Amino acid sequence: MKAPHPAPPPRVTMKDVAARAGVSQSTVSFVLNGMEDMRIGAETRQRVLDAVTELGYRPRSAGRPPKALVQRVIGFMLDEIATSPFAAISIEGAQEEARKHDALLEIVMTGGDVEYEAAILRKWAADGVDGVIYGSILTRKAVLPDALNRHRAILLNCYEESGRFASIVPAERRGGEAATNALLAQGHRSIAFIAGESWMDASCQRKEGFERAMRGAGVSVDPALVREGNFLPSGGRAATLALMQGAIRPDAIFCANDLTAVGCYEALKELGERPGETVAVMGYDDQEIAQHLSPALSTVLLPHREMGQWCANALLQDAPAPPSQERLECPVILRASHGRTLSDE
Repeated sequence: MKAPHPAPPPRVTMKDVAARAGVSQSTVSFVLNGMEDMRIGAETRQRVLDAVTELGYRPRSAGRPPKALVQRVIGFMLDEIATSPFAAISIEGAQEEARKHDALLEIVMTGGDVEYEAAILRKWAADGVDGVIYGSILTRKAVLPDALNRHRAILLNCYEESGRFASIVPAERRGGEAATNALLAQGHRSIAFIAGESWMDASCQRKEGFERAMRGAGVSVDPALVREGNFLPSGGRAATLALMQGAIRPDAIFCANDLTAVGCYEALKELGERPGETVAVMGYDDQEIAQHLSPALSTVLLPHREMGQWCANALLQDAPAPPSQERLECPVILRASHGRTLSDE
């Protein structure tokens, strides 16, 4: 019997290099792309290069000769870019996948301007692009421009009722359920939930996942332990202070996003509590700040990179993707804040 092949080592990412060098991913990108006009000091540049060598980081395109002429183009239309860190991650994922097929990604931000969307889509139709990724920063039902019907298109982080196009969104309910199950596995039963704004799909679905996990464990959800926040630290702080002053003391708080968890940490520390010890905390999104909180925040990864990759790959296949909705898993990232197993105390 042949010995099984060892699993390949995990791929070193730009995020790993940034963490080793103690800089942002943008700094790593500028250094590796040789952008000398950026005001990055020699010592910082050297730290990045040392981290690249130590970790064995290899850019996705390394070792592949550039093409003299790229024939294929994908249009990527987003409503916003600057208001969320996830836009850049989706773009990177789509670009990585496009480059594997020797295709270009042409990106435009519309601000939701319907006339501008229509003008860009007419241009792309005239250019003969291979397809269009129509994306939204917030997971939502979208009203699509009529001009999109002229394209082979995929909807990213949004959906529409007619079922004309394939779409991909995060599996938010399953993510909320998995995060709550991680808290339940630690023995927590008095679990509070701080939601985002009630009109947001993501907030509602994460709450639904929380409630589904609690019911599955035979634990009732006390309305006094559910608070509405605003997806910002201010909302997390205010909701946590209210929870800790209530009649029922939570032994864990599930925050509907990481920024809410930042405010939750602040409030707990103001009250003399120790996040992850006296009160467990769970976040959602896996923003970069999560790993730098003290203790490091357990959270749920939003798979925006994988969603971007999926869209680009689907558009570059010979056969169009069927007009159905794909829900991509949101894995739990366990660090330190979800607490010790209560039975061990």
